[in-house]
Amino acid sequence: MRSVAALLLAAALLLAGCGTPEVSRSAGEPEILIGFSMDTLQEERWQRDRDLFVARARELGAEVIVQAASGDSFLQMSQAENMIARGVDVLVVVPHDTAAMGPIVNKARAAGVKVVAYDRLITYVDLDYYLAFDSERAGALQAQCLVDRLPRGRYALIGGAPTDHNAYLLRRGVHSVLDPLKGSGDIEILLDEMVADPSPAAAAELTERALAQAEGQIDAFITAADATAAGVIQALAGRGLVGEVLVAGQNADLDAMQRILAGTQTMTVYKPIKELANAAAEVSVALASGEPVAASAAVFNGKHEVPSRLLQPVAVDATNWMETVVEDGFHREEEILGIRN
Repeated sequence: MRSVAALLLAAALLLAGCGTPEVSRSAGEPEILIGFSMDTLQEERWQRDRDLFVARARELGAEVIVQAASGDSFLQMSQAENMIARGVDVLVVVPHDTAAMGPIVNKARAAGVKVVAYDRLITYVDLDYYLAFDSERAGALQAQCLVDRLPRGRYALIGGAPTDHNAYLLRRGVHSVLDPLKGSGDIEILLDEMVADPSPAAAAELTERALAQAEGQIDAFITAADATAAGVIQALAGRGLVGEVLVAGQNADLDAMQRILAGTQTMTVYKPIKELANAAAEVSVALASGEPVAASAAVFNGKHEVPSRLLQPVAVDATNWMETVVEDGFHREEEILGIRN
């Protein structure tokens, strides 16, 4: 079922009389033009996606228009519509609201523009392709890493935004590990919330509330992102619990890697973003050129099976950071260690 927000957005577009935009490619523009519509660039992870995607597309002879909506669905829809009007051949979308972008996908396809969902599935529409990391696997990695260290204890779960399809998959992966232990009485889940605001400040406030209700007796936090983990650790610091409570994050942000080595964050989930961004650029150029694109999976989005490619995330902690994020060139050893050149 579509969210209320998605229905309101769709209705707004229809009331505005928005039809298929007139395609207008300016003289002198490249043979292949790709629109990259992003939810946000506020987090380090998304800045990397942008830079890697643009670099690979240019290597393949395409140019990219990038616009980010700062977490605003209406703005993202307007930006995407402008890209369609510019005459992009392919629209690549990291949706803020995975259901609300449906009308824009329909408008793009009506204009002959191919649509690729990047990292987050767009639901209830016909998509040309979907590329992402296996979020359910990521959640299972988070939970298993903490359970290996703490098979009995009180856990708190701070998930991603309810508008993000991946947040539900991540949560499902976490529960696939914790629920059997919960059933046996070894694990108690004291908090299980999805939050729209991923900021450290919001996470710190939620953590403070959870700790107060539990009288400080929470043994582990599993969070949807490293930015959220940072807020959890901030709240733990206020109670003198840093290093005593396990904290899992996701995205392998630089400050998260530094916290892992300092012993304040237990682990993170590393997503080889270069692999995702490169694959998305290659798929986009192939679609624009009318070439066949292989898919390793098919993911049902509520309407049809979308040709997809799901990449594998990696659990990273203090034992394997060198052979993962450093060896891949995601971060330099000197950066993580805080060594100035």
